[in-house]
Amino acid sequence: MKMFTSLIHSWWECKYHLVWIPKYRKKAIHGRLCKYLAQVFKELARARDCEVLKGHLMSDHVHMLISIPPKYFVARVIRFIKDKSAIHISPNHMGHTRNFTGQQFWVRGYHVSTVGHDEEANRQYIRSQEQEDRRVDQLYLFK
Repeated sequence: MKMFTSLIHSWWECKYHLVWIPKYRKKAIHGRLCKYLAQVFKELARARDCEVLKGHLMSDHVHMLISIPPKYFVARVIRFIKDKSAIHISPNHMGHTRNFTGQQFWVRGYHVSTVGHDEEANRQYIRSQEQEDRRVDQLYLFK
């Protein structure tokens, strides 16, 4: 049976698959930053009453399966998570001594798709992304 969440007058299940990349698609997400970002994303999602159900941080992009209540605009939640995470990254991992609100780590755009009843397929896709990226990189080595 599906697990629905309730607000005062509604029951809902709104899940989204999100993908976004760092500026210039630099391979900047690795090591300590990867673990730090995973925690930051979860905390920022909680601040907007959202829940990160599954996530995978690659060196050059982020995959996330997130549950967002219908009372929030999806675009605003994504913008909030990207903006605030960039502010967190700046002093802690980019060597800046202060938070620069103008510091941009992520590109403006993103990919979002709704997740219907094929949630398990999306979870599997997110899990297998690292292996798929390695496979594709190997193909380019032989061209």
